Amino acid sequence: MSRIHRIWNPAAYQGGAVRRRYFEGWYFKQVDAAEEHIVAIIPGISYSPDGESKHAFVQVVPSDGEMHYFSYPAGEFAWDPASPFSIEIGGNTFTRDGMTLDLADETLEVRGDVRFGPWQPWPVTLTSPGIMGWYRFVPRMETYHGVLSMDHALSGSLTIGGKRIDFDGGRGYIEKDWGRSFPSSWIWAQSNHFDRPGVSVTVSVARVPWMADAFVGTIAGILVDGTLHRFATYTHAELTCIESGSNWARMRIADKRQELEVQLFGHEGLVLKAPVLGAMEGRDAESLGGTMEVVLRELRGDRAPVVFSGIGRQAAIEVMNAKDELGHVRCEGPAGQ
Repeated sequence: MSRIHRIWNPAAYQGGAVRRRYFEGWYFKQVDAAEEHIVAIIPGISYSPDGESKHAFVQVVPSDGEMHYFSYPAGEFAWDPASPFSIEIGGNTFTRDGMTLDLADETLEVRGDVRFGPWQPWPVTLTSPGIMGWYRFVPRMETYHGVLSMDHALSGSLTIGGKRIDFDGGRGYIEKDWGRSFPSSWIWAQSNHFDRPGVSVTVSVARVPWMADAFVGTIAGILVDGTLHRFATYTHAELTCIESGSNWARMRIADKRQELEVQLFGHEGLVLKAPVLGAMEGRDAESLGGTMEVVLRELRGDRAPVVFSGIGRQAAIEVMNAKDELGHVRCEGPAGQ
């Protein structure tokens, strides 16, 4: 698969022959049917700025334990350029159909097989190849982002440290990032566990370097009844208010037609490794099992009737805004009031 074709296939490995100042990682979130266990699995590859320090990895992030980082020589990372998505790290495989894990070091063993149902990806079109829209065509951005599946069925199981977790009847979510570094500040959250089946929400607000300056970029999507309602900087949606603190945030994003309000309530998160100029030397605090309150409104003149309102359970939440670079504008009340 050529570089140009990979643009319209965000799931595939994007790095090609790059061997320095680069990272790429996939985020697989699994929630069991009883909603008692959440496990995020993050495979990836890391190349330092000079290319001397390089390795592949698999981060295992359980909601009821501690993050564990399995490191492998970079040469044990392999990808199939002929496949829409297929990577292997030290015998651990990840494809569109599922993942097979055989991870072990001196402190932890993680083994098992989880199968995926059909993915529900963020739409890819000729002019908007995924969640980043036309920004995907901009070269040398700090971070690129892809949402591979907003929601899909799970089957199979994982055994972590001798404890077996059954994922039959569970739900999954998949996204990825690649580039040089995570943003200096960001808020991200996702949930596909609402009382109304088939609803999934992902939202991200981040400081984006741009030429000699930076701007606060927004990407959000809410999948309801098979329709994806999109809000993004490139669709002229605006962040009309934002507040955040330790493990919580509230924000409102609106365009001319609709408004999305999201309130996030997490708890003390697990510390993950994050990329800095390709090297996995940064930190990322993620809360698994949080709550996401969501309201989608349709804007009609002075009125704002509610299209959807719900509470997302088992939310993954990251509030990394200690520098307050994302701004602070109080969310007083919904539009039209």
